[in-house]
Amino acid sequence: MARTVGADAPPPTRLPAIVLTGAPATGKSTVGRLLAGRLHAALIDQDVAAGPLVEVIQRLVGIDDLDDERLAGLTRAARYEAIAALAIDNLTAGVPVVLVAPYTRELADDRAWTELASRLLAAGGKALLVWLSLEPEQILRRLQARDAPRDRAKLADTGAFLDGLAQRVVRPAVPHLPLAADQPHEVLVHQILDAVKLP
Repeated sequence: MARTVGADAPPPTRLPAIVLTGAPATGKSTVGRLLAGRLHAALIDQDVAAGPLVEVIQRLVGIDDLDDERLAGLTRAARYEAIAALAIDNLTAGVPVVLVAPYTRELADDRAWTELASRLLAAGGKALLVWLSLEPEQILRRLQARDAPRDRAKLADTGAFLDGLAQRVVRPAVPHLPLAADQPHEVLVHQILDAVKLP
């Protein structure tokens, strides 16, 4: 006999939808990979999902620096829509998600964050915004140590980079879980799991 869902029925269980943010070199990708493994979640990293197409556009327009507004303006909406759509597809299929990207607009603008969180909720997810933070000097040291091609434009003028970073790396204006990224990655993962109340 079919069970009638009434007013006393428990609310539907929402899948974790972790939105992992922070400046470059704060460990987003590493923490995201570890967290996705623990949650049996789809890892949706913007660098992986959109990187190859962005590289094509970089070559077409002759701009290497993704932070250059001319390139960012051309690609931002498409990059973020691609990872949102992947997250929604996975949540709809019953798979938790970990999204990894800077999400600078969503950190600063309550409307932008609410729109993303609402879309994830409609697909069956419960969004948690996690902000990994480091002091600008620590970020610079990590970028220099990893010596990735995508960071070379940032490091061409370290003074200008630090000045810009100090202006951009501000505490988010929307509800979030703040984590100091100088902790071991496993500690960060446990803190996030505690916040979503999962083992």
